[in-house]
Amino acid sequence: MPKHEKNDVELIRSWTLSTAATMGSAVRAKGILQELQSRVPATSKKSLALDGSHIILAMPASEKAIFSAAAAVIVRAMEDVETLPVIPREIQDILTIKVGERHRWLADGRLPSAGTRTVRLNGRARRITFHIFDPKVVEDLLDRGAVDEWREEDAAAKAENRRKAAYKAKLTRSLKKAAKTKKASEEKSDEPASKLRGWEEFDIDGLLR
Repeated sequence: MPKHEKNDVELIRSWTLSTAATMGSAVRAKGILQELQSRVPATSKKSLALDGSHIILAMPASEKAIFSAAAAVIVRAMEDVETLPVIPREIQDILTIKVGERHRWLADGRLPSAGTRTVRLNGRARRITFHIFDPKVVEDLLDRGAVDEWREEDAAAKAENRRKAAYKAKLTRSLKKAAKTKKASEEKSDEPASKLRGWEEFDIDGLLR
């Protein structure tokens, strides 16, 4: 076999991500890939790829030593892949929730945080900090349908707030109307004495002198 053809032969190894690791989320699977890429040497990062639920490491046969080193890192990482923290975009996909819902439920404590993580954006000096979540907690929320319960609770609270707001507005209108009626009544009773019936005749008789 010609030398250049021999070098083109690839070294390939794959690992299967369990359902417990991905929780049925393609976004979570991609997040795991990115986590693995961050652990292998920089020269091996682009050699890792995701195919469905499979992590694939592929390199030319000429890079056997680098391939072996990267594979060893992945083998160790795969031991605890199911315990990797769940990041915001992953939990939104797993639980099928919106950004606003995640923020609201995180703020009121229904969605418990497992801490925060700070990362630097690619190619930028700026860093961002975000909450991470315990995969076991996320799995429990998914299994018991907590999101549906929370949405029902939020809908009920929203309806109650609308009712209270409507009552408050009605009460305010009633108080304004009562105040206006009272003011009009007071102004009517304070008319000048000259306008009272019989006042001129009473004054002519000199009874006020």
